[in-house]
Amino acid sequence: MKTSVREGRGGVQILDLKGKITIGSGDVQLRETINKLVDEGKKNILINMQDVTTIDSSGIGELVGCYTSVTNKGGKLRLLHLPPKINDVLTVTQLITVFDVYESEEEAVGSFAG
Repeated sequence: MKTSVREGRGGVQILDLKGKITIGSGDVQLRETINKLVDEGKKNILINMQDVTTIDSSGIGELVGCYTSVTNKGGKLRLLHLPPKINDVLTVTQLITVFDVYESEEEAVGSFAG
């Protein structure tokens, strides 16, 4: 998996993911990237999943773990551009109710204000 971080409006950190979030391939990388941002005092994180091809239970676990870590430190974590397969997985597991999910980057970034 490839990750890149860019800064959006209002200091929102946008994490662009590409590839697989699966055990041994991306799950640890996702956690390390999120932890690094939080350690740097970045509280508002938007994960762009548009180019994620596969996610397994380990990847789902990491997403939930990252969400918990960010929330516990007073931050907000949101998801952007969920591919249909991943949307289905989050719906079946009812985790879709945990995450704020957006289709528009502008709307997602704006949601952090206030």
